[in-house]
Amino acid sequence: MSIFTPTNQIRLTNVSVVRMKRAGKRFEIACYKNKVVGWWSGVEKDLDEVLQTHSVFVNVSKGQVAKKEDLLSAFGTDDQTEICKQILTKGEVQVSDKERHTQLEQMFRDIATIVADKCVNPETKRPYTVILIERAMKDIHYSVKPNKSTKQQALEVIKQLKEKMQIERAHMRLRFILPVNEGKKLKEKLKPLIKVIESEDYSQQLEIVCLIDPGCFREIDELIKKETKGKGSLEVLNLKDVEEGDEKFE
Repeated sequence: MSIFTPTNQIRLTNVSVVRMKRAGKRFEIACYKNKVVGWWSGVEKDLDEVLQTHSVFVNVSKGQVAKKEDLLSAFGTDDQTEICKQILTKGEVQVSDKERHTQLEQMFRDIATIVADKCVNPETKRPYTVILIERAMKDIHYSVKPNKSTKQQALEVIKQLKEKMQIERAHMRLRFILPVNEGKKLKEKLKPLIKVIESEDYSQQLEIVCLIDPGCFREIDELIKKETKGKGSLEVLNLKDVEEGDEKFE
């Protein structure tokens, strides 16, 4: 597709249109193809890499720019960059059925890849293959949400799969080194955040090697820094506690 905008006569090519209806009117923005999904998934964070122009249109293909009063009425602002962000986040990409199907298939595969990378069978500690996760996602009839990031959807998928199969986030292995005085008291606060304590060593300092859910890492890190006033240390020994080989469904 190739279009002109009458205000500045810039020819826009390779256009992907994102459309949104607001206050009874249609608003569109012109984006680069293949960049919109990147924005939704969080891979692309630079708005200028996504938008061909920061103008808001009522019809991109005809180059018809939205009127200022219509923008104020619908969005409460005439800041076109801000409005572009809203349309990009909440609008729908105007694509052919074939393009939409291809995009959804790719996102489905990306979500399955993230789940396979982050999870294991808790009994065997072995990871599942992407193919097995894809099959499991089809079994629970998971429907891809095109304007939600693949990472967010992967976390949703993990929750849903837990109800149907043995799966959980692979644990991280950490080592804490804590001052003895604060160590015993801090250990009690850390206990609810720890899955398994593998070893403890009380000497001049308290050293603990343990397994945690990756989702608790930030809370543990902040707690150690706060309670030890920076004297304690936290070391990641393994990002994923997994066994060799792939898990298989019986």
